[in-house]
Amino acid sequence: MILIFYFFEMNYKVPAIGAVTLLGLGLGVPASLAGQALTGAGASFPAGIYLRWFQELSKQGVLVNYQSVGSGAGIRQFTANSVDFGASDVPMTSKEIAAVKDGVVQIPMTAGAIAVAYNNPGCKLRLSQNQLAQIFLGTITNFSQLSCKPFPLKVVHRSDGSGTTANFTAHLSAISPVWKNGPGAGKSVAWPTGIGAKGNEGLATQISQVKGGIGYIEVAFVKGNIQAASLTNASGQVVPPTKESEKLALSSIELGSQLTGSNPNPAKGYPIVNFSWILLNKEGNGDKLDAIKKVFSYTLSDKAQALAPSLGFISLPPSILSKGRKALATIQK
Repeated sequence: MILIFYFFEMNYKVPAIGAVTLLGLGLGVPASLAGQALTGAGASFPAGIYLRWFQELSKQGVLVNYQSVGSGAGIRQFTANSVDFGASDVPMTSKEIAAVKDGVVQIPMTAGAIAVAYNNPGCKLRLSQNQLAQIFLGTITNFSQLSCKPFPLKVVHRSDGSGTTANFTAHLSAISPVWKNGPGAGKSVAWPTGIGAKGNEGLATQISQVKGGIGYIEVAFVKGNIQAASLTNASGQVVPPTKESEKLALSSIELGSQLTGSNPNPAKGYPIVNFSWILLNKEGNGDKLDAIKKVFSYTLSDKAQALAPSLGFISLPPSILSKGRKALATIQK
């Protein structure tokens, strides 16, 4: 019997993962595994590690069709009950939760950093908080204003509703009163400058193809001719995104009783890090319950989390994994 792993990515490929997407082979899901096939949709930020995890699970007879469509679309599909689980880089709001008839359990599943990524070989960006805000406000338009050789700077931003955008603009709001009182923070904002692209995948592709391009993407997508800028944290330290600096900043985020939280301007480490959540129904899971618990018991396992660093993500600390497992145990048929 052939097992098929499905992973739809809005026509983009996750870079540097090297996985094969199996589409259009006409082989279907075996009837014996129908209750073990799950569908999910949401954040593109964690797509690389989800792809790897779901490939591993396919060997165990659990098939997962995950659509990397952005956090906003993932929340909408989850709320409409058109998928078995959602995924978002920002927790659902009280209003969004109230719209889900079967209740919501939000479980942090992975974490990572948002890089300010750019395409300008030979230029090493070390950005102050003011410079970072001015780039996306459109008042810095040339790399010469950033101590590099003159070359036009071309901002690229997300065009879809995005948790990555929400976390990045939360940081801009925290470091810049002008940004806070202008575009502000959210999954979608009115960008003062730049061109749009869908998904972390699309943004990374756009930056890599446009000399002088600069935007914000999950660190795992920084590949090839794309570099990541060093950024200034709340203590005034200029820090590159590394596993050590990302973990240090992540440790400043306190998750409450609902396992949600953020810190848009940490004083230690690399200053733009966030968790990414899986969204599950508290009730109404029916015959999919066993498969859901099998999938996310695996992703919350030490074995699965150990894969994170090699894929550009941060392994969750034991205390958070323990809370996540307890939250998973509360979901019902």
